[in-house]
Amino acid sequence: MIVPDQKNLKVHYAGAEQFQHLASLQATDVRYCLFTVFPFIAKQFKLKGASRIAPEMAVVIDKFSKHSIMDSGLFTLMFGAHAGHYDKEFITRWYEAIIQFVATSGYGGTCVEVDCQKVLGVDEAWKLRERMRDELPNRQINVFHWEDGKKGLDRLIEFSDYIAVSVPELRALGKKSYTYNLAHYIKNKKPEIDIHLLGCTERKLLTQLKFCSTSDSTSWLSCEKYGQVELRGGQKRHKDSLKDEAKEKYKDGIVDFYEEHNQSAQENAHFVDRLSIKAYQANEFLARYTKCCGDQT
Repeated sequence: MIVPDQKNLKVHYAGAEQFQHLASLQATDVRYCLFTVFPFIAKQFKLKGASRIAPEMAVVIDKFSKHSIMDSGLFTLMFGAHAGHYDKEFITRWYEAIIQFVATSGYGGTCVEVDCQKVLGVDEAWKLRERMRDELPNRQINVFHWEDGKKGLDRLIEFSDYIAVSVPELRALGKKSYTYNLAHYIKNKKPEIDIHLLGCTERKLLTQLKFCSTSDSTSWLSCEKYGQVELRGGQKRHKDSLKDEAKEKYKDGIVDFYEEHNQSAQENAHFVDRLSIKAYQANEFLARYTKCCGDQT
């Protein structure tokens, strides 16, 4: 096996579709983001609890980022809060809603395909994949799933210039170690291809696979989920124990971002303080990713 040239994998911070997350990120040095199209189109499908976000936010995310990736939202449909049975008609309508959203919003970043192998099978996934190439001018990421098999992987490599490997899927199948072999196989077969590591947060794996182009991570939001801030050295402390001086430099940027978009945050000091903790956490992870993957600017 030929070892690919080492490049500089860029870690994309997931969750940018939420305004408060984006407000925190833009106050930091993070400039690579991933967001889901789900909240932008879910309302037209009358999904329970679906929120609506102004379409222009997708453009805001893209302009803020050096590179942005828009996920199809299919994972949320299959395994998230809205998990259920979705047939070919529904998935096709979902695909068409994505195409329409990109066209009307003016979003110019990269789009993840509607990787519906697990729902409709490999053949139907290929039909939508080929439609998206014809109907969407944006660069696209095609996703390999275990259902594709080796022949499907080879076909994907030949078809695509940007391919994703789902690390959480391999982990769930007990095949996480395959990630390393898959990435090397793809890169050796087509050296010019870009590889995205879906949901890859592990430093060891990122270091081993930094010849890949991109990955995405929600780790920076762990402080919100678990109430702990993780420092770049790996130590953890309760978020409320974070000193004011560690958070202060982010607060003005957060307030300015809200005001720039005709929203107010300044009168709610506790809210701004909470977002500044997320900003601090984002920068701590940025230092970690810089160390194991290379420059993130």
